[in-house]
Amino acid sequence: MKRLGLIGGISWVSTIDYYRYINEGINQRLGGLQYADCLIYSLNFGEVQRTGWQDLDGTYRLLADAAGRLMSAGAEALVLCANTAHVVADRVQAALPLPLIHIADATAAAVVESGLTRVALLGTQVTMEHPFYRDALRRVGVHAFVPPLQETRDFIQRTLRDELGRGIIRAETRAAYLAIIDRLVADGAQGIILGCTEIPLLVSQADVAVPVFDTTRIHAEAAVRFALSERGIVTRVSG
Repeated sequence: MKRLGLIGGISWVSTIDYYRYINEGINQRLGGLQYADCLIYSLNFGEVQRTGWQDLDGTYRLLADAAGRLMSAGAEALVLCANTAHVVADRVQAALPLPLIHIADATAAAVVESGLTRVALLGTQVTMEHPFYRDALRRVGVHAFVPPLQETRDFIQRTLRDELGRGIIRAETRAAYLAIIDRLVADGAQGIILGCTEIPLLVSQADVAVPVFDTTRIHAEAAVRFALSERGIVTRVSG
């Protein structure tokens, strides 16, 4: 089994789910008392926020430092436990001789497997407004679009930061997200990518008529496949 290096804390709420899903996935395959060989470097989310997602150089330095510490401790692959962090994933991965299990590539593979070609993407403003996620989908022939109104994207960003990132679940926020999803489906979305690892705390497949892609579970499953060197591994390798 390969040792995984997880960079968490963005936020700690979803990092718990990563740890659980990865260990459950290993155990489902190996049985007994077999669980993941992994390391977790949990960043202080306040420090990430102070650096700010607008200062991508500062974000890169934080993540690259964490990745370097994990590599020094024996990690054999990197897992950035947040969709937003992947805005600098290629830079982090290129700086270190380790494969990186990329959440957008893993999600794109899941969408292709489902047979869908047009999906909507929900996430932080960085995830929705930067091209890295939609580019990964475009490379495999999937068109992804985001809520067109700035006020909608601002609302999603605010609730992710101030509510879900702190483990706060509100019925009115769930209702608002479902209304946003309904509008995206009306605009032609065949499926919905929950492109922030906290959104599955609020919305699940049971709430939505079209297929929902839980990126936390998808990414964790990709990490399990890598750890056990199974087929279907989705990684990016430097050089």
